[in-house]
Amino acid sequence: MTVQPEHHPAICGRERQLRTLMEQSKRNWPSSTAQGLKQLKSAFACALHMHQPTVPAGPDGALISHLQYMLEHPDEGDNHNGEPFAHCYRRMADLITELIREGCSPRIMLDYSGNLLWGVTQMQRLDITEALQFLTCDDEMKRHVEWLGTFWSHAVAPSTPIPDLSLQISAWQHQFADLFGDAALQRVRGFSLPEMHLPNHPDTLFALVHDLLEAGYHWLLVQEHSVEQLDGSALADLQRFIPNKLVARSSSGEQISITVLIKTQGSDTKLVGQMQPCEQAIGLGRQQLGNAEIPSLVSQIADGENGGVMMNEFPEAFRQANRRLRDDSPQTSALNGSEYLEQLDELGLNWNDLPCIQAVQQHRLWQRAGDACDVDSVAAAIAELSSAGDGFSMEGASWTNNLSWVEGYDNVLEPMQRLSARFHQRFDQRLCEQPSLSESRIYRDALMHLLLLETSCFRYWGQGQWTRYANDIYEKGMRLLN
Repeated sequence: MTVQPEHHPAICGRERQLRTLMEQSKRNWPSSTAQGLKQLKSAFACALHMHQPTVPAGPDGALISHLQYMLEHPDEGDNHNGEPFAHCYRRMADLITELIREGCSPRIMLDYSGNLLWGVTQMQRLDITEALQFLTCDDEMKRHVEWLGTFWSHAVAPSTPIPDLSLQISAWQHQFADLFGDAALQRVRGFSLPEMHLPNHPDTLFALVHDLLEAGYHWLLVQEHSVEQLDGSALADLQRFIPNKLVARSSSGEQISITVLIKTQGSDTKLVGQMQPCEQAIGLGRQQLGNAEIPSLVSQIADGENGGVMMNEFPEAFRQANRRLRDDSPQTSALNGSEYLEQLDELGLNWNDLPCIQAVQQHRLWQRAGDACDVDSVAAAIAELSSAGDGFSMEGASWTNNLSWVEGYDNVLEPMQRLSARFHQRFDQRLCEQPSLSESRIYRDALMHLLLLETSCFRYWGQGQWTRYANDIYEKGMRLLN
């Protein structure tokens, strides 16, 4: 298998068009659930996260998908899983179709990184791209499958340079529209953060929420341990099963908010692999939210291919859960996130009644900074609290809280900051004067290397080969910019 040397990702060039496109997006699921929410006590929404990084491991350091590297080097480490992974990337087309034929009403949300979407087209894996095309564009599949947006290169938001958050968001939208069309992109309304890593630094979080709303997203999936009540307490048990409003407040006092669904519990793929969300939902009832009574929703996400449970146990567990709903649990349903949220309007929900929450540690920060805070006082408060040694951190929170994405990775983070600064120095002013510059090859290639350097894998897998990959991408990016 060889990489196509001239096959480059579609990650830029249509920024204004896609912004307008997303502003014109309409409701997708006004009444698609057979029962409707009025008859349901509860529901569950499951998402599958899929990712393979891009690495400079092809001939002469060419950029190729790590999936291609696995298939070409099956005797290294866990690379024998390459083909089973590829099967996982396409198998929902068969599973969903099979269950519909049986009279079930399955649902699934899909979260594929831009790296992976580019990689499978780069490899000419038509078995995967055609399955995804069917899941995305077939008229019947639209009722059952929802795509979630994400960052193009699986960057972790808290340690990504703030100006690059919007670039990551936009690049994924470009990639998705190039593969599946503009109409398919208009249906993408929810967003999934890589590693579920929610920033808690006020300015990073504010920029993230701002950029998501600007890009046309309506809601965000967040990990329950990454958020808190406005008084600093943990979310109430039942609060995890209704929509919440995430409030982001910048250091200068500006506020913005976005609707969020809460991913419960930890990252264990057994939760989705064995369809525990279905079991949990069956035990829940309706809840009062303001003047509306709404079904509880259990939201969950897991890697769609990683580990024996997801590779081997998930398909049969998915079948059994959907058959159980069909035969024994008519008051519980599988729903997708946007489907659930859009139909809450029909129950008379006043969106101002949603509980307000914030990122973890922000209550302590705002207490220390005081009401009349500004950029300097917030920075001083962060410095004081961080030096106390009692667990305060502005590194964000995710399902990998045992792993620091910052500590010990200066050899990746400092080049990332330098490349980002050089990129914006080179292009920002010129783009204001000549927006069509984003259609040029030099801009695209420089942007590609910047986004790739921010891929989480270059830190997740520790020092060694992966940090050397990062250094190769940095050096090539700098050569392009200089």
